Amino acid sequence: MRSSKGFLYGGIFCGCLILGGCVNIVEKGGRVLDGSAFAEKTVGRYTARKDEGAAANVEVRELIDKQGQRSLAISLEEFPALRFRGSAPGEGGGFYLTGLNYLGGNVSGWNEFTLELSGAGTFVKSEGAAALMFSAPPEPGQISSGKIRRDGNRIIGGEALISLRHRHERILALTEWMRGREGAPAYDNPDSFDAYWRPLLLPETVSKKKRPAEWKKENAQWVRAEDVKWNITYTESLLPEGLRILRDSGALLRDWEEAFQWICFEYAWERIGGSLSGEITMKRIK
Repeated sequence: MRSSKGFLYGGIFCGCLILGGCVNIVEKGGRVLDGSAFAEKTVGRYTARKDEGAAANVEVRELIDKQGQRSLAISLEEFPALRFRGSAPGEGGGFYLTGLNYLGGNVSGWNEFTLELSGAGTFVKSEGAAALMFSAPPEPGQISSGKIRRDGNRIIGGEALISLRHRHERILALTEWMRGREGAPAYDNPDSFDAYWRPLLLPETVSKKKRPAEWKKENAQWVRAEDVKWNITYTESLLPEGLRILRDSGALLRDWEEAFQWICFEYAWERIGGSLSGEITMKRIK
């Protein structure tokens, strides 16, 4: 168990790692350990770049697995933990989405899952180029499978699925409230997202000068969870009833530490859909 002071400084340190490049090493390590890094071979790679006029840096990979099945993997540089999966294009380039793969690391492990998606598009190739277009923004469904790695423990099967679905419900409820809050900023990047929302949602984990004026010790009531004393008077003034238990129990803190990238992408879902709207002209680089 951690002391409050140890948690505060440890949390700041973990945040720096999460917002930096170290988590990418964790994610890549996860793919190596579970074999997914070697399960498919890239047979074609196409990119669209912002510096060449695209709305976002987008990559499409044509993949083939060990059974000879072909598919598409579509990713956005801005959200490296996400990979949209699609069927192999048919005649005319038509394909349908088969799911969204997420693998997001943290300093103690990672969350990995497949989210059901509905949607379709076209991927039409020409010599040295391709055009990607979705017929409508992808519509997310439920998590269908997943794995968790936490402090050296690997959680799989039904236990992992239940845990991931519960976390998904919490994150959806939280981000819906965040987006609906007056003055809520549009998603820009992980650093600015954390700088804006952590002091508001988790002021006990930041320095005193960063805490909002509404957070006060005087006449406040407290509860202890995750080795942190939570100001429940502040909780009641900030959050609707359904979300208060998440902050006061420490569940919100655990989600922020263990699934920060997940929270970011749910908050920015409309932006992600916008990045994939319209016709995206791509160059073949492999």
